Amino acid sequence: MQSGKHAVDHLPLERLEKYLTDCIEGFRGPLEVSKFSGGQSNPTFKLQAASGTYVLRRQPPGKLLKSAHAVDREFRVMRALAGTDVPVPRVLHLCEDRELIGSLFYVMEYCEGRIFWNAALPDLDGAERGAIYEEMNRVLAALHGVDVETVGLSDYGRPGNYFQRQFERWSGQYRASEIEKIAAMDELIDWLAGALPEDDGRVALVHGDYRLDNIIFARDEPRAIAVLDWELSTLGHPFADLAYQCMQLRMPADGDRISGLMGVDRHGLGIPTEAEYVARYCERMGIGKIDNWAFYLAFSFFRLAAIIQGVAKRARDGNASNKNAARLGALVEPVARMALNIIEKEY
Repeated sequence: MQSGKHAVDHLPLERLEKYLTDCIEGFRGPLEVSKFSGGQSNPTFKLQAASGTYVLRRQPPGKLLKSAHAVDREFRVMRALAGTDVPVPRVLHLCEDRELIGSLFYVMEYCEGRIFWNAALPDLDGAERGAIYEEMNRVLAALHGVDVETVGLSDYGRPGNYFQRQFERWSGQYRASEIEKIAAMDELIDWLAGALPEDDGRVALVHGDYRLDNIIFARDEPRAIAVLDWELSTLGHPFADLAYQCMQLRMPADGDRISGLMGVDRHGLGIPTEAEYVARYCERMGIGKIDNWAFYLAFSFFRLAAIIQGVAKRARDGNASNKNAARLGALVEPVARMALNIIEKEY
């Protein structure tokens, strides 16, 4: 976490303190603010007040791509999931008045626990590592099993072929944030356009960025207490979440903020292989197997590359949440090449 003048400058503290006192039951100042250093998309702040500790998540300042940084959707989905088998922080207030701090924001409870940044979980033993991955698998299946009608999210996504919609969205956002031509990305986009599968009718609430470091675990047991970063959530195809997580685990172990398990002896660490992880998910969901797995993986790499390109463009334009975001731009080409390699070897 970073703190200090730069982190606080973007929040008008006196005005914010008065507003939160009026809008959140029991909130009392004085208010101190520090900015979390993790995260590239929506700036996130720790609020320490006399009444307790909170988290504020806002849209970044400046001109934003259409539909990006949807903190209002994050708020809605976490409020809807309260009381389900999917652990989420308790959300307290959504401010849609952009004038107050310069953008939309919401406030939620601060969850005290563990966040693991290294997919190999080096600080745990084998049994603990296996238990963490089993819990991630359980929570993902629980998410995809949520009855969206019951929780009031039946209108949370557009109807129709999810992968077609996602392809159009992310290829459009990639082109909108393109800084220079990347041949591998162009080749990948062309291949995906011709390989989109027919709609198989599967629809679930999907997270959109489901991975290890978006989950807070309890301090003393391998239990997820909060799934974070719901900005990309929607109604969509459940296999997209599963493939996205498995894609992350195929990344290099020394990746820049993307820690994977490439070349790692998973069995030696007590971590399930990709095939075992997918099979466990299928068992929980009551399905036999997943056909066309290579497409889902390649699509996940494409989507990640498009997201990274957006971060790099915002960094160049001067409104990225993290000052180091520009370095991520160099990852777009190798991520696209990983997808092309899967297509060549596994499709």
